[in-house]
Amino acid sequence: MSDDSSANDALGALRAAIKQAVMDVREQTPLAQSFTNFVTINLVANAQLAAGGTAAMSYLPDDVIATAEIAGSNYINVGTLLPFYKDALPEIAQRLNYLDKPWVLDPVAAGIGRTRTAILQAFKAAPPTMIRANASEVIALANMWGLNTETVGDASEHRPAGVESVDDVESATGAAVALAQYLTEQHAKHSSHDASTRCAVAVSGIADLVTDGETVYRLPGGSAMMTKITGAGCSLGGVAATYLAVSDPLTAALSASLLYNRAGEVADTTSHGPGSFQVAFLDALWNVTAEQVAKSEILVQ
Repeated sequence: MSDDSSANDALGALRAAIKQAVMDVREQTPLAQSFTNFVTINLVANAQLAAGGTAAMSYLPDDVIATAEIAGSNYINVGTLLPFYKDALPEIAQRLNYLDKPWVLDPVAAGIGRTRTAILQAFKAAPPTMIRANASEVIALANMWGLNTETVGDASEHRPAGVESVDDVESATGAAVALAQYLTEQHAKHSSHDASTRCAVAVSGIADLVTDGETVYRLPGGSAMMTKITGAGCSLGGVAATYLAVSDPLTAALSASLLYNRAGEVADTTSHGPGSFQVAFLDALWNVTAEQVAKSEILVQ
């Protein structure tokens, strides 16, 4: 069998898995709980519901840990920190890993501030199953964990401008691959699940990047209006967790990113500004079909 034929077979199998994940979420309404940025918590919950899942939000460690027992997956977002998060979030991560519960990390504004840095440093010892972030956050986190050997110059140059990226997605490829490999290695050591399952990193941008540390996928499309509403990235992390409740990390990351791109495109054609875009976007998350998501353009690097 030729290399092209093998690649086509692999991509076909991946598309089938993506379609199945979208259908499974809508049929099973899985619970993915979130400890997320309180500025965007409403959009995160609504996006999870619109994608077909179920949402639960909490900021209490014992509540999150107890809910993890019945949740299909979990989501931690480090945006808009409060003082007690420095102790609460590492404790939650440690318990999720001890309980072998899958979870998604959004390292919002990685590299900014001592408290945020301490929290993200603690996650290296109790890492997530998936990371969803922008390019600057991925580069900063890989630097923070000592994994990124491709950074040129001062690592502080790659800190996000607040919550916005100052790097393009392409420049984060090496960092994303290194992070995905690290997550996979750590989960293979400690997880009771299939050791062959690979973790994933999703990098949002003009053309999204998703990798399991072996293969890099680029996902063109979406809408520039996504940058004009608060919580587009945060809610994408929540929806990625929704898909993680029913599928493997790579399939979940691809499914969530592709769903967002298609929904963004639909909303872009019917909205007249940020307010109407957000409403149209939630409607599109509900209405985009599994077939549309699975047939999306996927470029393999």
